[in-house]
Amino acid sequence: MKQADLGLNLSTKRTRKREFLEQMDRVVPWAALVELVSPYAPDGRRGRPPFSMQTMLRIHFMQQWFTLSDPAMEESLHDVPLFREFAQLDNWDTRLPDETTILRFRRLLERHKLAEQILGVVNELLREKGLLLRTGTVVDATLIAAPSSTKNSKGERDPEMHQSKKGNQWYFGMKAHIGVDAESGLVHTVRGTAGNVSDVVEATTLLHGDETEAWGDAGYQGAHKRPDAKEGVRWNVAMRPGKRAKLDSNNKLDQLVNQLEKIKASIRAKVEHPFRVIKRQFGHVKVRYRGLKKNTAQLFTLFALSNLWMARHELMEARA
Repeated sequence: MKQADLGLNLSTKRTRKREFLEQMDRVVPWAALVELVSPYAPDGRRGRPPFSMQTMLRIHFMQQWFTLSDPAMEESLHDVPLFREFAQLDNWDTRLPDETTILRFRRLLERHKLAEQILGVVNELLREKGLLLRTGTVVDATLIAAPSSTKNSKGERDPEMHQSKKGNQWYFGMKAHIGVDAESGLVHTVRGTAGNVSDVVEATTLLHGDETEAWGDAGYQGAHKRPDAKEGVRWNVAMRPGKRAKLDSNNKLDQLVNQLEKIKASIRAKVEHPFRVIKRQFGHVKVRYRGLKKNTAQLFTLFALSNLWMARHELMEARA
């Protein structure tokens, strides 16, 4: 990216935020995503001239990377020259999108279910580069908290969210269920449900259909016995912790069983990487909107971007 020519940028330090945006600028398939979204763009016959689709995509992605609401994104465009530069709005006299424009673009993606297709475009790029294989799938789910307060206009919590108990702790919110490639750890399938939906209920929906092996933690016990279970898929599910704790370390058979559990755990560990990226790298620890539909659409975008982030070094080497 070129430096914003504002006459105010006196710093020569390459910050982590600039490094991050420059790397993502190189690996995001902008042309393919613009081609995907452009057919749904406003024609501009009424009102102000529309912003380019690439500019709006860049702004939308920055919202995901830096956990910015629509009003916060508008203010950041005014306050942060780096953000204007990344959005290709770095001329001093360029008009900047307001929060309503940013909101309308997000709703356009939701209305035409483009977030799911964005994940598809990203994964097609990764398949072409040989980074996303189809040999096996690891499945898992994570809880995403929702506001439990009733101090709002309706005086109620989000009716589409639900309480869920993990260990001895109760949580309120939704679940993000994902299926990842067992070799690369890249996400190929995403599902969003209320927090009380059992992991095993979504097990089959997280498979892409070509795998012969699937892995899951103890929450997926019985996945192969469900009515919707797919034939030809062998489930490698972790032993329940209480049962594993009873294994005798002096018994050779129990030793082999414990070693097998360790191998299964090493494969399952790949599914934790995308969760770490969206929660720690991108800061997505709470839902931003009311309702499952909007929040699930955001999950598709977040996991598409997490795939690019995890594969960024290979993609940049391929481009070089």
